[in-house]
Amino acid sequence: MAKAIRLAQRGLYTTSPNPRVGCVIVSPDNHCVGEGAHLKAGTPHAEVHALKQAGDLAKGATAYVTLEPCSHFGRTPPCAEALIHAQVKRVVIAMTDPNPNVSGNGIRKLQNAGIEVTSDVMSAEAGALNPGFVKRMLTGKPYVRVKQGISLDGKIALKNGVSQWITGPEARQDVHKYRAQSCAVLTGSGTVEADNPSLLVRPSEAKLSAYPLDTLRQPVRVVVDGQSRLASHYQCFNDGFPTYVASTLHHADTKQGHYLKVNAKNNKVDLNHLMLQLGAMQFNEVWVEAGPGLSGALFEAGEVDEFICYQAPMLLGDQARSMVSLPPFTAIDQAVSLTLLESRHVGEDLKLRYRVNNSAL
Repeated sequence: MAKAIRLAQRGLYTTSPNPRVGCVIVSPDNHCVGEGAHLKAGTPHAEVHALKQAGDLAKGATAYVTLEPCSHFGRTPPCAEALIHAQVKRVVIAMTDPNPNVSGNGIRKLQNAGIEVTSDVMSAEAGALNPGFVKRMLTGKPYVRVKQGISLDGKIALKNGVSQWITGPEARQDVHKYRAQSCAVLTGSGTVEADNPSLLVRPSEAKLSAYPLDTLRQPVRVVVDGQSRLASHYQCFNDGFPTYVASTLHHADTKQGHYLKVNAKNNKVDLNHLMLQLGAMQFNEVWVEAGPGLSGALFEAGEVDEFICYQAPMLLGDQARSMVSLPPFTAIDQAVSLTLLESRHVGEDLKLRYRVNNSAL
């Protein structure tokens, strides 16, 4: 199963909106006779690749799969049927399908065909492959990561707004990898006005090794612009890649990008409604590169699952700009609660990755 999980990681940047899945076929004499990974929606699933490689050796073998084999016809035939047709003897599954409408159907189909099924083997590791897919299936919303590049004293820019570059090239490379694996990059109109960012993946900076497709999959940009005030000259509207403008106003698509009508809440974009819309667009993972206003609003709305800081070894002073804008809390239990998931050096910077304990999930 550990090998199947490593295979699934080949699709880290490319399978969206599908989950990342790996499969290994092991013969009765304990030899690997087939392996495969799902790489792109609409192409064969991991089980199909592994069964093709195994050929006749799949008969009587054991299949290790990181996610319950699908049991329905979508853009590809059901993998449960393929395993049955190949006459495997046993299927070991890391985790069941999180979609409540289909969960368990693949297992039952295999069992009804006389195939032994073992489940929940390395389920936590398999779930970590697909946090966005799992959350979207359970809640209808994507998995949201908020990123900030900060100084040692928690500042993101000088008082005059200058911020390039607080963090080093290694941290920026790590950011590009997150962009590459995300379905969408979310930012605010203030960041677009101040920095005119592309928010696309730059291959020269990302340095994605063993990329499985010929063409780089770029994330969709989503700009929160409640009153649709942005002009059309910014590069995210003119580089040929899609950008959605999330606004509370009623109008059709504009030259600033694809229009996304969102409910208003306190005269601003309702971020809970926005996340439901992004989930309906089949976005599994959303990467947030925004200023303190939008970042803080996402925390307040309970829409942040992970908070990732790249902390540079410098001090910007008490007049510099803070990383998030939050309301004045009156009690400690009102504060945003975090659990440290990762702490490591990225170049000269310290990467701190936290789970947000009071997220919507």
